[in-house]
Amino acid sequence: MAHRILIVEDDPAISRGLELNLQLEGYTTHVAADGEEGLRLAEEHTPDLVILDVMMPKLNGFEVCSALRRQGSNVKIIILSAKSTEYDKIMGLDLGADDYVTKPFAVGELLARIKAHLRRLPQSAAIRFGEVEVDLDNRIVRRGGEDLALTRREFDLLAFMLQREGRVLTRETILDAVWGFHYFGTDRTVDNFITRLRQKLDTPGNPRHFRTVRGVGYRFVTDED
Repeated sequence: MAHRILIVEDDPAISRGLELNLQLEGYTTHVAADGEEGLRLAEEHTPDLVILDVMMPKLNGFEVCSALRRQGSNVKIIILSAKSTEYDKIMGLDLGADDYVTKPFAVGELLARIKAHLRRLPQSAAIRFGEVEVDLDNRIVRRGGEDLALTRREFDLLAFMLQREGRVLTRETILDAVWGFHYFGTDRTVDNFITRLRQKLDTPGNPRHFRTVRGVGYRFVTDED
């Protein structure tokens, strides 16, 4: 599974350049233009690494970094800022950032730092429920020891729900996170894909893991309750 990187940067030229370079390296990217949006996307997409500007509207980068750590997030954070004094660097690192890169920056160096931080991430164990085993990193799904063929979108939806076990997810939240904010689908899109996952991974007609929350959306549970 491709590493997910969240870019929180209010300069569109910088954010677009970073996004293109990261996608060329094979990363999945999400982009926020201010601190509040950055926090929201971090909650929705659980990125592996955040590239975080400091001087932004609504919430600055230091505030976002501090908020993520208060929430218990262990996501890797690289601060990318024109604020280059020793005081600013110490503040960023004290607030929980893993690295601090000053602008202007060399893209190659930043990419090397990103790869170094991602190499230090612990390898995730397979997630199991019922007869199903899911390897998120390698996008492999097995049921009863047999490999299952999921479409890219089916796997993305499965991964999104697995990473939020026990939480009630609205159809709108699922659409925005899995299909993207620019997708103009309907609630039926989510319903149809949940039906597919139930057929492949659960018990159609009496789902044990992919639960319907009437009038709201869906909730995934690993164990039956």
